[in-house]
Amino acid sequence: MGGQAGQNVEVMISGENIEEVTELTFSTPKITAKPVAGAVNKFSVSIATDAAVGVYDARVMSRLGVSSVRAFSVNKLPEVVRTKANNTLETALALPVGTICNSTMTKRAVDFYSFQGVQGQAVSIDCAAVGIDSRLTPVLILADGKGADLKVNRTGGMIDFTPPADGTFVIKVSDLTYQGGERHFYRLALQKGPAEPQPQTQTVSAMSWPPVGLGATAPTKETEPQNKITLPCDIAGAFFPAADVDTYEFTAKKGEAWWVEVASERLGLNTDPFVLVQQAKDGKFNDVAELYDIAPPMKVTSNGYSYDGPPYDAGSPDVLGKFEVKEDGAYRIQVRDLFGGTRSAPQNIYRLIVRPASPDFALAAWAVHMTLRNGDRASLSKPMALRQGESRAFEVAVQRRDGFEGEIEISVEGLPLGISAAGLKIGKGKTYGHLILTADEKAPRGFSLAKITGKAVIGGKEIVRPARVASMEWPVKDAKGEIPAPRLMADVPVSVTDSEQAPLSITLAENKVFEAKAGATLKIPLNLTWRNEFNGTSIKVKAYGEGFSAIKEFDIPLKAATHELALNLAELKIAPGDYTFALQSLGICKYRYNPAAVPLAEAEQKKAAQEVTAAATDPIKKKQAEAAMTAATNKMKAVTTTANPTDTVEILISQPIRVSVKAAAPTTAAK
Repeated sequence: MGGQAGQNVEVMISGENIEEVTELTFSTPKITAKPVAGAVNKFSVSIATDAAVGVYDARVMSRLGVSSVRAFSVNKLPEVVRTKANNTLETALALPVGTICNSTMTKRAVDFYSFQGVQGQAVSIDCAAVGIDSRLTPVLILADGKGADLKVNRTGGMIDFTPPADGTFVIKVSDLTYQGGERHFYRLALQKGPAEPQPQTQTVSAMSWPPVGLGATAPTKETEPQNKITLPCDIAGAFFPAADVDTYEFTAKKGEAWWVEVASERLGLNTDPFVLVQQAKDGKFNDVAELYDIAPPMKVTSNGYSYDGPPYDAGSPDVLGKFEVKEDGAYRIQVRDLFGGTRSAPQNIYRLIVRPASPDFALAAWAVHMTLRNGDRASLSKPMALRQGESRAFEVAVQRRDGFEGEIEISVEGLPLGISAAGLKIGKGKTYGHLILTADEKAPRGFSLAKITGKAVIGGKEIVRPARVASMEWPVKDAKGEIPAPRLMADVPVSVTDSEQAPLSITLAENKVFEAKAGATLKIPLNLTWRNEFNGTSIKVKAYGEGFSAIKEFDIPLKAATHELALNLAELKIAPGDYTFALQSLGICKYRYNPAAVPLAEAEQKKAAQEVTAAATDPIKKKQAEAAMTAATNKMKAVTTTANPTDTVEILISQPIRVSVKAAAPTTAAK
C-alpha cells in the first residue's frame, strides 16, 4: 500500500467488478505504473525520487470505467514487506529502526516484530491503517524481550518509548476484534523518536479547512501558562499536557465583532476543541461566549443508514463562531480539548485564528445515496463512472464562513467527451445543492480529471472556490453491522464506459431553455428510453433543484415513451429568474452483469474441449488440457451466473431541465 520515494514496487490489484483492467493511475504525476507482462492485474509502480511524503489516490480503469480510489503512501524511509508468518514471539520479524513494514493482518492472531533498543535513544512506533483506507482498527503494544507488555495504544496513535537499557524489544500488532485478511492491511513505522505520524487521508470534515489565503504555518506560537495577544491573531498551540487549558488575554472595544476558528480535528487528530470567551470585570472573569462544533451542512445519518441522511459529515468538532464585544475592557480566550482530560500527547496540536469577518465558503460533493422506505443499509463507494445515456446526481454541500449567506453557482470543466454537467444553484442561505452529470447515449469510452467549482459574489467581487469530492473508503453493504467511513478524494476522476447503457434515460424532447411567465403553467415534453425490464407498473418521480424541489411526486407508467411535465409556477411560487433542475426516481430493474462475457467464455470452453480431444494419446498434454478444460468450465459457470438477471435498485436521474421565468406583465388597475 505504499513505497519509498525513488524506488519501484510491484502491486497486485484486487476488488469487485474490475475485470479487464487496463490502467493504474495516481493523483500525482510523480507516481506511474506499467502492467507486468504475462500477469493479470499486476503492475510495476515507479515512485519519483522527488515525490513528496504523503498519501495519494490510486485507481484503475476497467470495463466499467474508473474505479473508486485506494490510498497509496509515499515515504522516505526504507521499506520491507512481511512475507512469512510472525504470530509468535519466537517468529517475530526483526525490524531495523528507521523502517516501514507493509503487511496484512493475520485473522484471529497477533503479529510480532522485534527491534534492538539502545539505552536513552527514543523511538516512535506508528501503525498506519485507519488513515490509509484499511479496515483494520489497530491495537499496538510495546513489550520487553520476553513479551511482557510495557505500553499499549488502542486508538491507532503512536507509542513513544525511550529504552531504559540496551536490549531486544517487541511490537505486537492486532485488530481490535481480531479481524484480518487482505482488506486489513497496515504500514508499521519504527523510527527514531520523537517522529511525525505517517501521512493519512482527509476526513470529509476537512473540506472547510484551511481558509483561503492562510499561511502554511502560524506566525505565533503559544507560551505557557498564558499569552498576551492583540487581535487579529493566528497562533499555533497544542493540547498538551493532559487537561491543558491555554489562555490568551487581550483588550477589545465595544462594538467589535470577532470570528474565532480552531482547527485540530480537521488536521486529522482525534480532538474536540472548545473555546470559552470571558471578560475581566470587578476582579473576576465573566463568560461572554461558548463556541463549540462546526455544524454539518446537511442532516447526517444518525445510525449508519442512508435513509436517515447521507453518511457524509462535512461538520467538525472544531470551532467556528463569533463573539461580539459589548463594552470596552480586558478579555481572554480559553482553548481546551474536551477529549484531553487524561491524554498527554504533544502531537495533538491546534491552530487558533481570531479575525474580523471574512465571508467565504467551502464546498464538498458526493454521490447521492438511495432512500428507501425500509432503510437502505448500503453505503457504497460511487465513483464518477457513467454508463452511456446515464445521468448521475451529486449532492454539493457548503460550509459558509463568517456570515456569508449568498447564492452559489456550481459548474464543472474538464469532462470526458460525451459527458456534460449542469450545476444546480445553492440558493441564498441554503446548505446544499445538486450537480448532475449526463453521458450521451453514444458517448465514447473516456476518462479525465475534472474540476468542480462554486461561484458567488461577496462584497461586490466574484469569488470562485473549488469543490472537493468525497467517497466511501469501502462499500458497506449493511451499515447495521459496520460504520461507513467516507473520506475526501485528492482529485475528481470522471469516466464513461461504452460497455453498458443506463437502464432508463429521461431526456428532453427539445434540448432548449424553456421560458414562461411567472405564475403561468409550463409544459415540458419528455422522452423516455427503457433498456431494462422494471418491476411494478410505474416509477414515482420527484425533482432536485432550487425552487423546483417542491414539485409534487408523480407517476410515469412503465414503458411510456413520452411524458408531459406540467409545472404550475404559481403553486410552486417560482420567482423570475433562470433555473436548472432534474427529475429523480428509484426503480427496481432486471440487471445483467457483463452478458458479453458469456459467449467469450463459451468459446474458451469449446476450444478447451477440442484440446482435450486432440491430446487424448499424450498423457502429459491430456492432463494439461483437462486442467484447462476445468478452468474454462468454472469460468463459464461463473460468468453465466453473474449474467443472469437480478433485481437491482437504480437511482434514475433525468437530463437537466433549464427554465427561464420572466416577470408577469403588469395588470391594468380597474377604474
